[in-house]
Amino acid sequence: MRGGSIAVVGGSIAGCATALAASRAGADRVTVFERADAELRDRGVGIALQSDRYEELREAGYVAPEMPWAPLTRRVWSVRDGDAPHGRGFGQQPFPFRAYNWGSLWSELRSRVPEGVDYRSGAVVTAVEPADDGVTLRLADGHEERFDLVIGADGYRSAVREAMFPGISPEYAGYIGWRGASEDVEGLPSDGLDAHNIVFPGGHCMIYRIPDGTGGHRLNWVLYTTPPQTDGLHPDLRTPTSLPPGRLNSELTDWLRALVADHFPPFWADKVLGTPAGTTFIQPIYDLVVPHYTSGRMALVGDAASVARPHVGAGSVKALQDATALEAAWIAGDSWKDVLERYDAGRGAVGSAMVALARRMGSTQVENTPDWSAMHQPEFDAWWQDQNSGSDRSSGFGGHSLKVK
Repeated sequence: MRGGSIAVVGGSIAGCATALAASRAGADRVTVFERADAELRDRGVGIALQSDRYEELREAGYVAPEMPWAPLTRRVWSVRDGDAPHGRGFGQQPFPFRAYNWGSLWSELRSRVPEGVDYRSGAVVTAVEPADDGVTLRLADGHEERFDLVIGADGYRSAVREAMFPGISPEYAGYIGWRGASEDVEGLPSDGLDAHNIVFPGGHCMIYRIPDGTGGHRLNWVLYTTPPQTDGLHPDLRTPTSLPPGRLNSELTDWLRALVADHFPPFWADKVLGTPAGTTFIQPIYDLVVPHYTSGRMALVGDAASVARPHVGAGSVKALQDATALEAAWIAGDSWKDVLERYDAGRGAVGSAMVALARRMGSTQVENTPDWSAMHQPEFDAWWQDQNSGSDRSSGFGGHSLKVK
């Protein structure tokens, strides 16, 4: 299947990867519509790619060694233990991941998008109108444009998904992730090669080092817990949303800081509390499964297609793999129908399995936490194995292997 006019709605990591896939697969014309009117905002947060998945994506040509990264080799789970600076470590596990700065990874992917792709910043898609032989996009400025195929890479609030499956939207999981990045990376255990999970009743906080984009490092952290139920402190998150820096009220920020001070070992409390409050933001946790990744002349990639809670450590991997799979389906298919059927068959089940695994992890790591203080390595190993029961190589922690058929 060669040729055709392609629209990619969304120009983030998933969108850039998809534009690259469509170009390499032989599309005549590729247009990316990104609603941000300048470079996508870099909040300094981190993402991580499991090492085996990175190698597959490198071989496929979607990531490269020159993209700045920080190595991670082990994850240590710790609970507060009196005044012990780092708490008591009760569980360790291999953690072969590569940590990236979101903004740096996006910039590298953006630079890999071919010059022939029309990447339009500040282009807000307000309507998606499908027909049998194509799709028309309507923009906020009143402009309309028709394409042979439209691909939704526009995240968990996808306009393309709404056109494909009206009324299907992410469901709030009942808890949130607070996120921040501290400049203080002094004195990290194991020279910063470990990821650390600091646990407390009702949640945990994952902390690891990432590149800062200028040759140094930041300390990325994300804390998962149920927000306070007090009126005015529990935001209404049932409609998919986020609360960016500067949008958190002081009462909610004070509640977070008190939680950290009460439950974190002193060393890690200082790191998190040292993060400027004005740069901290909230990422509500949602679940989403769609009936299919395709419909008519439309397709979905990344979070537009399925949203798995971050505990599986595979969000960015899945977005990049979706693009890789779309390219493979495009090359193998001999019609639009064939291409889209191949893509849906290859990715739909994987997305659903990842969401199911992430729900199990969210249940035991946040919603129904164990008595962390009673855990040692044997109890930890059994607990970890239990939440991973039912998963397999194609949908386990760190993401699906592209080589599993």
